[in-house]
Amino acid sequence: MPSFLSKLTPEQQVGLLFVLLFGLLAVATVAGILFSLRESKSSATEPSAQVQQLEGLQAFLRTAWPMALLFWVGWAAGDGVATVLFGFVSFLILREFISLSPTRRSDHRSLLLAFFVVLPLQYTLVWTHQFDLFTVFIPVYVFLAIAGFGALSGDTERFLERNAKLQWGIMVCVYGVSHVPALLMLDFPGFKGKTAFLVFFLVLVVQACMLVQHLSATRWRATADATPNHQFRWRNWGAGLFAGSLVGVLLAGLTPFNLLTALVMALVACVAGTLGHLVMKAIKRDRGVIHWGADGRSVTGASGLLDRVDALCFAAPVFFHSVRWSFNL
Repeated sequence: MPSFLSKLTPEQQVGLLFVLLFGLLAVATVAGILFSLRESKSSATEPSAQVQQLEGLQAFLRTAWPMALLFWVGWAAGDGVATVLFGFVSFLILREFISLSPTRRSDHRSLLLAFFVVLPLQYTLVWTHQFDLFTVFIPVYVFLAIAGFGALSGDTERFLERNAKLQWGIMVCVYGVSHVPALLMLDFPGFKGKTAFLVFFLVLVVQACMLVQHLSATRWRATADATPNHQFRWRNWGAGLFAGSLVGVLLAGLTPFNLLTALVMALVACVAGTLGHLVMKAIKRDRGVIHWGADGRSVTGASGLLDRVDALCFAAPVFFHSVRWSFNL
């Protein structure tokens, strides 16, 4: 098998990985459908632990399919199209975030600046490989500009709160997501044309961690009590970190990492992703909603895309800068 892979070009290796990925997703989807049909026939009175775990698997698949398709289109069309696609994702999730943050008429200038100036400029810096500038553009220049535009409006009512919400939304939805296509632009010696593997590594590690954490939470909650308990549990977190780190080690051969480096990078990504998920969950509860999208008690009327990528928004910049620092890129 290694000799077969070594004969393939980088493009063929990435293409083979996509074939395997879509095959695994198809198998998991069919298995989930069959299992749900069996559970619906067996018991419809009380949701069992298996049903709750099935819901977690279905939520994972709802995330995995769109992300896999997005990565495939981006890789097949080139780095430029990938950057544009992720910029569109940033636009959608920033819209969801802002829709839950009350704004005033005086904030319209700042909102226009965020959506139609900051977002395209950030992704232009990624596209042109201006890594040193794109890493400080939002945390330094944009944060000062947003506050300045808000002050020029003359509206000081809840000024700090309003500007902090917009700055936080830009940081998570634009700055965080922009680091995913930036991984495609990294120039590793002897790894040219294979940087898509880094994106696969990051996404699969983080998603595996989140899935196992959710499944372990539903399993232990079902055995302990029937009341949903949304509090943080160290054992669930530990199970997720272990699973994500294990996936990272298994995928080490697809990356420029050795086994130890892959373990450390996977652990870093998982810690950042899970903490980010907790932060975004706290924000949702503060706003009085369950989902960012149109399900449940949400009020945005949007698609709920931010629910699917919240962990990645935090993991991507931490992973990107860890890789750059480790390999001196």
